[in-house]
Amino acid sequence: MRLTCQQVSRLLSQAQDQPLSLGERIKLRLHLSVCDACSNFRRSLGFIRQAARRRPPQP
Repeated sequence: MRLTCQQVSRLLSQAQDQPLSLGERIKLRLHLSVCDACSNFRRSLGFIRQAARRRPPQP
């Protein structure tokens, strides 16, 4: 079964908080290898996560 872009975006978000199963990781990598839009979304998520970590705590 192939993943849709919607399923991939959900998995990428989920992967930020918890580990994915081996099957999910394999399907995700296969999809990302052929889908530029999802690859860009993945990079964007990583950028946002890094920026949030670097932001100083608010009083």
